[in-house]
Amino acid sequence: MNSLQSFLAVAPVVKPAAAAPAGARLLPSRRARVSACLATPAPPPTAAPATGAGRRELSAASRAVVEDEAKYIVGTYKRAQVVFVAGRGCKLYDIDGREYLDMAAGIAVNALGHCDPDLVEAATDQSKRLGHASNVGYTVPQVQLAKRLVEASFADRVFFANSGTEANEAAIKFSRKYQRVAHPDGDAPTGFVSFSNCFHGRTMGSLALTSKVQYREPFEPVMPGSTFVEYGNLEEAKKVIRSGKIAAVFVEPVQGEGGIHSATKEFLQGLRHACDEAGALLVFDEVQCGLGRTGHLWAYEIYGVKPDMMTLAKPLANGLPIGVVLVNEKIAAAINYGDHGTTFGGNPFVCSAALAVLDKIQKPGFLAEVSKKGENFRQLLKTKLSGNPHVKEIRGIGLIVGIELDVPAGPLVDACLDAGVFLLTAGKGNVVRLVPPLIISEKELEQAAEVIRDCLSALDS
Repeated sequence: MNSLQSFLAVAPVVKPAAAAPAGARLLPSRRARVSACLATPAPPPTAAPATGAGRRELSAASRAVVEDEAKYIVGTYKRAQVVFVAGRGCKLYDIDGREYLDMAAGIAVNALGHCDPDLVEAATDQSKRLGHASNVGYTVPQVQLAKRLVEASFADRVFFANSGTEANEAAIKFSRKYQRVAHPDGDAPTGFVSFSNCFHGRTMGSLALTSKVQYREPFEPVMPGSTFVEYGNLEEAKKVIRSGKIAAVFVEPVQGEGGIHSATKEFLQGLRHACDEAGALLVFDEVQCGLGRTGHLWAYEIYGVKPDMMTLAKPLANGLPIGVVLVNEKIAAAINYGDHGTTFGGNPFVCSAALAVLDKIQKPGFLAEVSKKGENFRQLLKTKLSGNPHVKEIRGIGLIVGIELDVPAGPLVDACLDAGVFLLTAGKGNVVRLVPPLIISEKELEQAAEVIRDCLSALDS
C-alpha cells in the first residue's frame, strides 16, 4: 500500500472508544463509483453535535495540534477551532471523530468532494509511474489536459502554474509582453484595471490588482499602474480603458471573496467592446467561479462574452496544486521561450488528477444538476430564513451562494460549526459564503439550510 492509499485508509477516529466499524474504515473499492456524497462510505461520527448544540470544547488531542501550530507555523491564518483529519464525500471528520457537512469545499476547491474514488485511482496510478519530471521534457498528462481545456473553451493554448495567484501573475506578464509586441515603437500601455471587492491573489502582482486595502497596505509599494473601478460601473471603466494606458482589464464574472456578486451581461459585454476599441486585453479570473461552480463549465458562457485570457485553479485538480492561464492565439504568439516558466507547473501527477476531475464534470447531466441544486438551494434558504431581520439578501448562481447579513457573520459561522456544518465568510465579513462540493445531494443542502436557520439566533447574542 503506497502512502496516498495509506492516508485515505486511515479512519478519522483516534479515541479507542470512538472506533468506527472496520468496514467503514476501509478505502472504497478502486472500481467503485459515487453518484452522490451520501453514497460515500465514511466512519460514523462519535460526537456529532446536535443542531443548536452548545460550544464544542477542544479535546486534549485537538489542543495539542493547535498549540504546535502556534509554535511552529507562521501566524498568517485565523483558523476555525477544529482539527480535520479525514473526509469522505461531502463530510469532514475531526480528530475526535465528529462529523461535519462541508459547505466550504476547501474554499471552492473540492468540486468532487473528498476522496473521490476515480480521482484517487487516477492519482495513485500516475504516482506509480511518474510524479514529476519538470518542463524540460514533455509529459503525456500535461499535453492531454491542455488539449482538453482548449477543446472545451475559447482558448487556443494554455500555460500551467501551481495556484490561482500564479496564474494571475502569468496573465499580468503575458499582458505586458503582448502590448510590447503590439507596440514596437516603445509606447506600450502597462496599466491594469480591476474592480471593487475583487480578489486576484496575494503575490505582488496579483496583490496590486486586489481591492482590499488591508491586503495591500502592509506590503506597499506594490506593482504600480493599477486602477480600481466600481464593480458594475461600465461608464467609469470605459473612461479608464480609453485612456490608452491600460494593458489589460482583470474581472471576475462572479466575485467569491468579495461577497458573491455576479456581473451583468451588459457590464461584461461593455468591457469586451471597450477593450477591443482601445486595444486592451480582457482577462477573466475564474479561479473560484469556473469549472462548473455556476452550473456552466465556464462562467463566461453565461454572458456570451469571450475573454482574451482566463485564469483557473481551485477545483481543477480537486485540491492538488494547479493553476492555468488559457489564452487566445494572438497572446500566445507574443510569448517566446524563456519569457515565463515554472518548475512544478503541470506535472504529470497533478494533471492526471485534473483529467479525472474534467471527466466527471463533463459527464452529461452533471452541470444541469449543479444548476438545479443551486436554484433549489437558494429558494430553500429564502424560505427558511425569511423573516429574520439580520438576513438582507440571498444571492448567487449555481453552487456559489451568499447570505448577506446586517451584522458580522462570524457568530453564525461558529454556531454552525458547533452544530456540525462548516461554513465560510466573504465580503466585509458580513456574508456567509456557501461553496459546497458540486456533488452535494439535495438532502445535504436541506440539512445545511436547516442548521443555518436554527443557528441564526447566535447573531443576537
